[in-house]
Amino acid sequence: MKLTKTAVLAAALAVSCAAITLPAAPANAITLMDILRGGKKKEPVREPLPGVDGGVSLPNATVKQEAKPLPRVTGPRYYTYKADALKRVAVDKLADPVVTSSISTDVAPAGDAGIRAAFATVEVRTTPDAAKAVETFYGDYKKLVWIDGTGISEKAKTAIAVLADAASVGLDPWDYAVQIPSDSFDSADMNKRYSELATFEVALSSAVATYIQDAVRGRIDPNRISGYHDFKRKDVNLVGALKNVVLSGNIRNYLESRSPLNDDFRLLKAELAKRRAETGGDDRVVIAEGTLLKPGESNPELANIVKGVVKHGSDALKTDHSVAIATYKGTPEYTPELVALVEAFQKENGLKPDGVVGKASIRKLVGGDSVADKVAKLEVALEQARWLPVDLGARHVFINQPAFMVYYHEDGREKFSMRTVVGSKSNQTYFFEDRVQTVEVNPYWGVPQSIIINEMLPKLRNDPSYLDRMGYEVAVGGRAVPSSSVNWHGSTAGVSVRQPPSGDNALGELKILFPNSHAIYMHDTPSKSFFKKDMRALSHGCVRLAEPRKMAAAVLGISEADVGKEIAAGGNRALPVKADIPIYITYFTAWPNKDGAVEYFDDVYGRDDYMRKAFDATRAARQAQG
Repeated sequence: MKLTKTAVLAAALAVSCAAITLPAAPANAITLMDILRGGKKKEPVREPLPGVDGGVSLPNATVKQEAKPLPRVTGPRYYTYKADALKRVAVDKLADPVVTSSISTDVAPAGDAGIRAAFATVEVRTTPDAAKAVETFYGDYKKLVWIDGTGISEKAKTAIAVLADAASVGLDPWDYAVQIPSDSFDSADMNKRYSELATFEVALSSAVATYIQDAVRGRIDPNRISGYHDFKRKDVNLVGALKNVVLSGNIRNYLESRSPLNDDFRLLKAELAKRRAETGGDDRVVIAEGTLLKPGESNPELANIVKGVVKHGSDALKTDHSVAIATYKGTPEYTPELVALVEAFQKENGLKPDGVVGKASIRKLVGGDSVADKVAKLEVALEQARWLPVDLGARHVFINQPAFMVYYHEDGREKFSMRTVVGSKSNQTYFFEDRVQTVEVNPYWGVPQSIIINEMLPKLRNDPSYLDRMGYEVAVGGRAVPSSSVNWHGSTAGVSVRQPPSGDNALGELKILFPNSHAIYMHDTPSKSFFKKDMRALSHGCVRLAEPRKMAAAVLGISEADVGKEIAAGGNRALPVKADIPIYITYFTAWPNKDGAVEYFDDVYGRDDYMRKAFDATRAARQAQG
């Protein structure tokens, strides 16, 4: 079967951008080029590919040579989340000895001394960082923070109230719960009272330290979720924070200010409060799962589809199609008038206006997620927002994978946005941040090892000249060689393949680079039809742009016409991005738009589920009894 250049590109055009680590080549692996360089022609030795056992031949036995399985390159994996175990706060070594007869119940300093002496009886467990910070803090600070005489202070009561309201900022109040000493106690047994107050003092400081750390950087370590998450966790000076607690004249304001104060977080927090207050769902539109309706067909779910348009469509849409709505009698026939109604609804909601009612349209027709689903997505979004810098930068690029969109911000506001194509579920795009560095015009496509091994190798074993015919450049150990000269039955380590700049190049006219270990970048593509799809998780990991010249012009600070001139000049060239432009390759199933309204998206990779499992694991670890 003869393959055209276009057919081959269609098969391999989903560009792989995952960084893959391959096993080293066997020391005695031989290619045809090795033979040619040696000068003496001999039969090439066919070494097994990485991970394939050669087996052992028995003496005088006829061994049937079976086809060896092809090697495979796999991407990162998801982990079973492991939360930190609680650690005992070792304040017993900080207990100050007192003479019992010197303790006076009506003299605060003596009472404080009694409580410090009772540190020897304290059994409090908390997160490792908080435990270390509390130990250091009380080693330096000899007074008490939360005690007033023989009871708890107003400052303590305010702090407890803030911790109890942790759910309002997406945290778990149970993580910061402390046992409050009773107002009534036996004055004849002050040692017992001092022990209760000492335990409360240390427990509340531990809870406050944990809350501050969680509010700043989140409860979940993103790098324990999966290999697709890549973040350096924020450092939080907890000892300094506890000192600020002592100095603060408004403990509520101080604790609440530990959560991000940017507009995105504020809008997510407000949306969470709004959704939790809803009793709703009484008149929710329900459309049977798996419904697919095309123009000219009939379907009993059509009545619910029309109900969804009426409930969630704009007044202008309903006015324009008032006749179709008024005359519809609930029949299953999908008439041209109803197709036009649905197409208008799809266009209004940013969907492809083709009249085909599938998963994306149904999501809009039923009003999106249920209230419970939205609350769950908001809790994940608030947690993940803490992984990012509080200030994203007045000028930055923000990619949200579940939205299949990229947003360019300048002067502190969104200047434009465009559709993207991101990695498929089997070739996911990573979640990380970086800096835009270079725009490369007329780029080469360096074919990743994952595509060489997973997609090209089967063809090359049957037809070693395949890459030569398709115009790809092959190198072994950095030296250009014909594809037909490579032993494709041996190891591919040291073999590189790239596609020169051309109208058929998989990266199109340009790519925008930001240095990262995952080899992910933004780029053009010849496959423009993909941008018309509603579900655009279709690539091998990199981010394809619907309007690449527009993005290139923005980060370079030049006009689109100038970008066009750079491309038309021909040749592969790298144009440096002189401005400091952070880029965030994110994953939010709930996120505010430029108008301040929170939008909800499908969890295309199922990552929210892993986040919720991490929440559960963290809750279990923190509530475990010591």
